Amino acid sequence: MPARILVVDDEAAIRRLLRNTLLRAGHEVVEAGTAADALRLAAAERPDAILLDLGLPDRDGLGIIPLLRKQGDAVILVVSAREAVEEKVTALDLGAEDYVTKPFDTEELLARLRVALRHRGPAAEVAAGKVVVRGDLAIDLDRRIVTRGGVDVHLTRKEHDVLALLTRHIGRIVTHDRLLASCWGGDEDARIEYLRIVIRNLRQKLEAPDPVGSVIANELGVGYRLRSDG
Repeated sequence: MPARILVVDDEAAIRRLLRNTLLRAGHEVVEAGTAADALRLAAAERPDAILLDLGLPDRDGLGIIPLLRKQGDAVILVVSAREAVEEKVTALDLGAEDYVTKPFDTEELLARLRVALRHRGPAAEVAAGKVVVRGDLAIDLDRRIVTRGGVDVHLTRKEHDVLALLTRHIGRIVTHDRLLASCWGGDEDARIEYLRIVIRNLRQKLEAPDPVGSVIANELGVGYRLRSDG
């Protein structure tokens, strides 16, 4: 579905590449080269999505993510050369839906944009009571019932908690810290190893033998994502 996309990058060559890629995909494109222009255009143009570089000349891109969030429900995809896990986690915790590292594959970028637009903005959180269906997997958030191929899947309480949080944000990355804080209730003894065990158990229970792709994707060092495709 065509969308209005705000591209924010101080490099003209990158803006040109993104503009041509997005136009070929049928989208409308608005461009900004500074943080100030990004905030002005986000308010005036009301884009559906924002592709945001972090290395802007007048202000760090991380600093404007909360401001962009307040202006509307546009999804924010960070497109940056910064590879540090801490930068990715900070961007996601501030409100970005995804993080793409430069240099990037344009087809992968378009695919991530499509996913983000399907689950647009703060309203992307799946409402309580909704049954989410992914292939032969059905997740009833309200009744805490999970079935695969029509057969009930037994999950522990912690497995349910982790799966429910991932499901409410299907297609989006949920960071390790957020999963631990939400599902372990701030327990100081909670460790990421516990989360990895729960994820491993969920994969064993939810995925068919020899799956084409994992139901739960691992964003290395950052968090997990319940895939919305398949």
